[in-house]
Amino acid sequence: MFLTECPRDAMQGWGDFIPTQTKIDYINTLMEVGFDVLDCGSFVSPKAIPQMVDSGIVLDEIDKSLSNTKLSVIVANFRGAEKALKHEQVDILGFPFSISETFQHRNTNKNQEEAFKDILKITQLLEKDGRALNVYFSMAFGNPYGEIWKSKEVDFWANRFNEIGIKNILLSDTTGIGTLEQISLLFEKIPQKYPDIDFGAHFHNRYEDSYSKLKAAYDHGCRRFDSAIKGIGGCPMAKDDLVGNMPTEQVINFIATEKIEHGLNLLNFESAYNRAKNIFHF
Repeated sequence: MFLTECPRDAMQGWGDFIPTQTKIDYINTLMEVGFDVLDCGSFVSPKAIPQMVDSGIVLDEIDKSLSNTKLSVIVANFRGAEKALKHEQVDILGFPFSISETFQHRNTNKNQEEAFKDILKITQLLEKDGRALNVYFSMAFGNPYGEIWKSKEVDFWANRFNEIGIKNILLSDTTGIGTLEQISLLFEKIPQKYPDIDFGAHFHNRYEDSYSKLKAAYDHGCRRFDSAIKGIGGCPMAKDDLVGNMPTEQVINFIATEKIEHGLNLLNFESAYNRAKNIFHF
């Protein structure tokens, strides 16, 4: 299992500004858990996501000596990628590309082709830089805008990104409306067609749906999952009513029940969970 904890996704829609030092302390606590990646910052417009305006400061204070965990940040255009790459701590850039044309405009103020061209420019930048890129397929399981979901749209864009050498794609259920049938279908069919791409799951869902959605993806070959403690967060650009992230404690429960090997330090996870309680008041 390849596990990504997403404090950025948890924090970005939080109503009250979380103090910079609180963010730093929380992420350093998460560093000791042993996740493969922490999605911990955002280099997008502070007008759109004011909570993440201090991402550069936070990144520079993360103690990477605590573990081998890599650090990922979200960007929404080429300029954001350039800003993010000025920070040596950054290992991975994440770019949200939407299967919904409507959401692509809402999220990045671009259409799909414009976003694709931006990603192509970023891949060319990273060829010289040596760091990695994750592409998030937002709305991969449907959308709330009345656009009809078709698996062939996911396949179409997977093929386009395969052609430009993208290695990591996260199929994202941005508003939590994906069915078990859709999850099973995509993870059974798409990765087989593009063996050079590592496909993962970035689910937003209600707490009670966690186990079944994890199992649907896992049983059809997915071994890469994103989550956030207590399922805090979601996508503030999708709609007003946030559907939370996949809860990390539910992922841990799933791993234990299914007897899957992992590298997490569960005592350190408990410490991080308790710190999260103080930040997010759950």
